[in-house]
Amino acid sequence: MITTAQKKKIIEIVNVFETGSREGKYDALVIFPDGKGGSRQITYGRSQTTEQGNLRNLLERYIELDGTFASAFEPFMPKVGKVPLVDNQVFKQLLKDSGKQDPVMRAAQDEIFEVLYFQPAFHFFNAEGFTLPLSLLVIYDSYIHSGSVPSLLRNRFAERTPVRGGNEKVWVEDYSEVRRDWLATHKRKILHATAVRPKTFLAQMAKGNWDLSAPVTTQGITIP
Repeated sequence: MITTAQKKKIIEIVNVFETGSREGKYDALVIFPDGKGGSRQITYGRSQTTEQGNLRNLLERYIELDGTFASAFEPFMPKVGKVPLVDNQVFKQLLKDSGKQDPVMRAAQDEIFEVLYFQPAFHFFNAEGFTLPLSLLVIYDSYIHSGSVPSLLRNRFAERTPVRGGNEKVWVEDYSEVRRDWLATHKRKILHATAVRPKTFLAQMAKGNWDLSAPVTTQGITIP
């Protein structure tokens, strides 16, 4: 059973990867050339949703909740995810201002990241027979960063998931090693630095910190 405290710690660790903050930077906005065909796109929020991904879902929810900047976002909604807004300074400033100033935007982000990322990751965790907090951290981080636990990586090692008769710790370690190597050598060089994520997990495995009871340090920040 995953406790509320363990879930909080898992989310805080992933927040550090995403925005360099345990609490998450809800107004964080960066531009990466990681869209379709290497196109530039906005990456925004506590868990860094993308312009070509779930940003539209986030803004739709924010407008439903009648956030302070809801009416200002409405003219942009027909374009979000369809027409690049990466160079639209007004739109980008709205994202920054709402994330920094409006608790409703923070609530919308928490809700969207829970529904679109944590719950699918938790479903995979339960359905495949995993039980350990560090396993959930590895799986949740994969959903946040890659949208799933990609079959192209799962097919690169032989161990099965626990529900299929495999060893949980062996599967999680094998998956983390494969993901580390995949990120570190990816043709999109922007991903190379993100190999720090599975490297962090492998370091915790080496310490035996499967229940995440010991502090986790990554990128100069310690999550107690």
